[in-house]
Amino acid sequence: MARQDTAAEERGAGLKDMAVRAVNDAGGAIGQLASGIGTALPALLVLVWLAVTAVLSLVGVGLLMVPAVLSALHALAGRERARLARHGHEVIAPEPPPTRLRLALVDPTTRRELRWLLRHATLGLLLGLLGVLLPLVAVRDTAFPLFWTFLPEDPTATSIGLGTATSWPDAFAATLLGVGWIAIILGLGPGMARLQAQPGRLLLAAGPDTDLSLRIAELTATRAAALDAHATELRRIERSLHDGTQNRLVTVTVLLGAARRQVARDPAGADELLERAQSAAEQALAELRTVSRSILPPVLADRGLAGALSGLAAECAVPCRTDVEAPERCAASVEATAYFVVAEALTNIAKHSGAGQAAVTVRARGGRLNLRIEDDGRGGAGGTSQAMGTGGEDGGSGLTGIRRRVAAHDGTLRVTSPPGGPTTLEVDLPCGS
Repeated sequence: MARQDTAAEERGAGLKDMAVRAVNDAGGAIGQLASGIGTALPALLVLVWLAVTAVLSLVGVGLLMVPAVLSALHALAGRERARLARHGHEVIAPEPPPTRLRLALVDPTTRRELRWLLRHATLGLLLGLLGVLLPLVAVRDTAFPLFWTFLPEDPTATSIGLGTATSWPDAFAATLLGVGWIAIILGLGPGMARLQAQPGRLLLAAGPDTDLSLRIAELTATRAAALDAHATELRRIERSLHDGTQNRLVTVTVLLGAARRQVARDPAGADELLERAQSAAEQALAELRTVSRSILPPVLADRGLAGALSGLAAECAVPCRTDVEAPERCAASVEATAYFVVAEALTNIAKHSGAGQAAVTVRARGGRLNLRIEDDGRGGAGGTSQAMGTGGEDGGSGLTGIRRRVAAHDGTLRVTSPPGGPTTLEVDLPCGS
């Protein structure tokens, strides 16, 4: 009987996990579809601009517009690559394509971008609009019984304009349609997001004939940064153990030896030495706990990333609020990096910024973990609007340590800190590193 109850509980937990996963996937898909409108609408405008330029080129006037429209096309393609990367689809950019007409006509990258433009301005825009419209009609139809009595006489019962509501059964029939919309969102939302992203993933990526030496150099630098960060961490742990814990243990050994020699002739002095030895052992134990927590904080396993960051905010000397939305767990090393980045940033804020308040915002979507730490301090940290990537040592030792941790995961770090403030630190990490 107990075994059957356990099996039933496991099935229930499995169904709950599946439901939560489906809702999270659908929510991420709707967000991705909606973000696609941000490039699909400009794509439609650029497509119209291209058509006008082609027509005017027949009389020669459009030839003057070609460099501008090609520059707009290439810039929009770059925005789409960045959007796909934010949602977990990294697209390796090719070499910058030409903007002169004669070179663009034979350039394979430009031809692929034109094919992407046509598909994204039509199908991509339609899917994006559906991604925004479906949740709205689902909410409207599902909640129709709550407000139908306040509508004018014989109101339309559904969001698609069919049927009228003259009784409660009619109103609840509209709710069934709303449930159908929800089922469509849960079932088809992720597929629609993949379909919208597919042209960009296929057509905007570097072709097989593209020189990837720059990307190889970036990965080489990232690997070197990871090894450097690992070596730095090992040196820090070694110094902590050597300068702190080891000295405490040596003190314990010396005191125990002195107490053993003194116990026969001076018991009171021996007790005093033993008490000092016990105090030194407790201090050594506390230092060992501190070192172990600095390697992988146990609070991450106990309370998750949201709870761990809430604890950091509560201990910060500057009033700090946290806003964490991380329904999907990242790799332990990534969460540890996020924890240490926030801890170091809050320490810097408390010591150097003169800020009155700080804020930490975390979002985990599309296989990426995004951190944003803000303060209203005096600014001037690491320069103004400065991208902190894999190179350079700007910003002091605190930002250098953050940069190394982020680079070890092939992430990106950007610091915006004009003189007078405010300061914003943005970190983007892949969840699965």
